[in-house]
Amino acid sequence: MSSESAPLFALDLTGTFAFGLNGALTAVRTTRLDVVGVVVLGMITALGGGFIRDVLIDSLPPATLLDWRYYTLATVGGLTAFALSRHLRRIGTLIDVFDAIGLSTFAVIGASKALDSGLGAAPAILLGVITAVGGGTIRDTLVGQVPTVLRSGLYAIPALVGASLTVAAVEWGLGGLPAELGAASVCFLIRMVGLRFGLNAPEPPETRRSRDRRRDGGAGEKGTGED
Repeated sequence: MSSESAPLFALDLTGTFAFGLNGALTAVRTTRLDVVGVVVLGMITALGGGFIRDVLIDSLPPATLLDWRYYTLATVGGLTAFALSRHLRRIGTLIDVFDAIGLSTFAVIGASKALDSGLGAAPAILLGVITAVGGGTIRDTLVGQVPTVLRSGLYAIPALVGASLTVAAVEWGLGGLPAELGAASVCFLIRMVGLRFGLNAPEPPETRRSRDRRRDGGAGEKGTGED
């Protein structure tokens, strides 16, 4: 990445650390893995999306293997989560903020790199989203969970918006650091608004009815017990 994009590169490294931290915390919360397993899942979360992107665009070796800062920060994030998991659970909001930074920058950088490789608009947007959510999807699959991108509130949608804005800016001749930071900011804001207000992507009517029935049934059982 050029020196002109130093701020975005700094955010990229921040996102790598945050994804390593977040991925390892997921492992701590949902599995009984040892330190090696926890760190590996953190690294997969932080590096997996970019690895997939670089393989698909034939940019080899992947950038995450060429720059020691990426895999070092991912490892440090995983070790931090392992060592301080009890305390990190108390600052979940801060972790969500860092995760949103990673999601935003990875979506923008993924789309930009795809465009630089000669791909068209649609493939570039797709690879931007894959860069942002690919690592977390692999992590969730390895621990036997439905991937966050398929079940969580606004997650893939902000990445899609950020990647689309990045591609649109280039297509309109407005590419560059300001446009990239702007696209990342929009992605970040959408994700944080979704977290703050518990917003979700549209669901099939039957899914909503089933969830409502389970919630009503649980409330009813609780009320009966208290009586």
